[in-house]
Amino acid sequence: MIYLQLFWEFFKTGLFAVGGGLATIPFLYDMSARYSWFTKEELANMLAISESTPGPIGINMATYAGINAAGLPGGVVATLALVLPSVIIMILIAGAMERFRDNRIVGSVMKVLRPVSVGLIASATLTVLRVAYIQEGTDLLAMIKWPALALGAVILAVNLKWKKLHPVVLIAIGAAGGIALGL
Repeated sequence: MIYLQLFWEFFKTGLFAVGGGLATIPFLYDMSARYSWFTKEELANMLAISESTPGPIGINMATYAGINAAGLPGGVVATLALVLPSVIIMILIAGAMERFRDNRIVGSVMKVLRPVSVGLIASATLTVLRVAYIQEGTDLLAMIKWPALALGAVILAVNLKWKKLHPVVLIAIGAAGGIALGL
């Protein structure tokens, strides 16, 4: 049953997460609320791992989430389910593209998809920021994860100061800082 649930949830995610891997985050956030496959904190860890490993973020996150939920077979099911809608759509589009290349309706649909992609990515960004920097509580100052915020500010400052710094260096700084701060 879990494999069917994984397949269905990640198939829907692959079908509707327009805009790349970061657009999958709102869908994963929703899954964390509905299923016990992973927590919001684990979702933040998945994002960090997916960002720092080779390959597309969405696929890395689907694989990680699937393995977390149902072991290696779950990882395979989630990954294939995430990719399958794109494969199907690309096969259909490739066959019809020549006939509809200059179609006004197709152009209008593409114009609509751009802001949708931006919205999904913005939602993903806000979700990640909330998980990374805010915890449950009623007092605003007590809700902020100050060590994480300070580490994020340091990494941002380093990145702004040395713009040509390789991302691996920033990841290493973040990892070392996170370990040192117990994050």
